[in-house]
Order: sequence, then structure tokens, then C-alpha cells
Amino acid sequence: MGLDQQFFDKPRFLAGSPLFSGLSPDELSRIARNCQLSSYAKGEMIFRVGEACDAFHIVVSGQVKLFVVSPGGQEKVIEIISPGQSFAEALVFLNKPYILSAQALTDTVLLNVSKRGVVSEIEQDPHFALHMLAGVSRRLHGLVQDVEAYALQSGMQRLIGYLLRGVELDASPGQNTLTVSLPASKATIASRLSLTPEYFSRVLHELEAQQLITIDRREIRILNVEKLLGYGTQ
Repeated sequence: MGLDQQFFDKPRFLAGSPLFSGLSPDELSRIARNCQLSSYAKGEMIFRVGEACDAFHIVVSGQVKLFVVSPGGQEKVIEIISPGQSFAEALVFLNKPYILSAQALTDTVLLNVSKRGVVSEIEQDPHFALHMLAGVSRRLHGLVQDVEAYALQSGMQRLIGYLLRGVELDASPGQNTLTVSLPASKATIASRLSLTPEYFSRVLHELEAQQLITIDRREIRILNVEKLLGYGTQ
């Protein structure tokens, strides 16, 4: 999958993760000894609900879909994880099986950080425990924001918010256009936003008809950031 695992620098990669930034080279080396790389083909399952959780994971390359399935068979996407992001940090401390499933959306390489290594480092260094707590707190904050959006925002507002995620809204007028690449299929992102695929497509085409965006498959060109943001409040 384009990655020479034999020469992959695990400590250096860990140092770039928010969970491990600021740790000493010795600390990073100890953690790296308890990490393993694993590769998955597009569509391959990484883990399923009910399987034992003995590690958390950081995406080296590719993308991962976290999801649950209702008793009726309907899939709900919880999150789409991109390179550099981690997942299952909280689950690894629960001593319980996975409560959701993970699937590779593209050919994917993960760095799996074993529970044993993390617990050992926490026992040696309270500073590391704070790093882990901060990481779990960030994930919880994101979930709370999702619940708030589902309860208080319209579908239109959620979709516009997703398109403008990470955009500096106080940017200069000369930087009022940008291109957003959807990281997954429209159906997957619709599920992530708790929208039906039909509604998701209808809203995109409405925004295009209002000359706020143009659509080229997964490439969304935002023609006016300020107007798009304002349209979401109407």
C-alpha cells in the first residue's frame, strides 16, 4: 500500500500525534515498542461490535469509518477518521468489547497502540496520563457538539457547517472561495450528519442553484464563504 513498514519511524510518527506530542524521545521509544502496523484493503473490516478491544489506533494513511448498525439493519456513521487522527482511545480503558465497528473506506494503514504499553507508561508518568485524558476529552467534546447540532440545527445548517469545518470565518475577503474534497461517498457523509442521502443531495443542488457552490463529484467549490454561512441561518 505504498508504505515500507520495515523503515517506518514509529517514534517520529507518534510525536506528531496530539496524544503524544511533548513526550521525550525515550518515552516515545517505549511506546513505539508496543505498537504494530496493520494494513487493510478498501472495504475491509478493522473490528466489529463485540470484539475484544486491546489497543487504540492512529491512521497512518487512508480513511476509516466508525459506525453502528440498528437492529433493523440501518447503518449510522459516527465518524470518519483521517490520517493523523486516532480512535478507540476511551474504549481501550473500559475493559469491555468494542461498542461500534470500524471499516477501511480506502486502502488504509493503522498504527495500533497496545493497551499494555499505554497502561505501563501511565503508571510510570502522570504527565502521560494527562495527555491521554486530554485526548479522550477532545473526543467527548466532539460527540457533545454532534448531539447539539442534531438537536438544534437544521439539516441545511449541519451540511453547511460540515462544508465549512476548519475554515477561518474571519479570513480576508480575497480568500472567500475554497474547494472542499468530500472524504467519503455522499451517502456515508449523509449518515455522518444524520441526513438521508436524498436530502443531502437535494441540499447540495439547492446551494448550487443559489450559486453558492459548484459540484464536481466529490469536489465542492465554495464560491462565497460569507454568503454560504449566512444562507445557513435563514
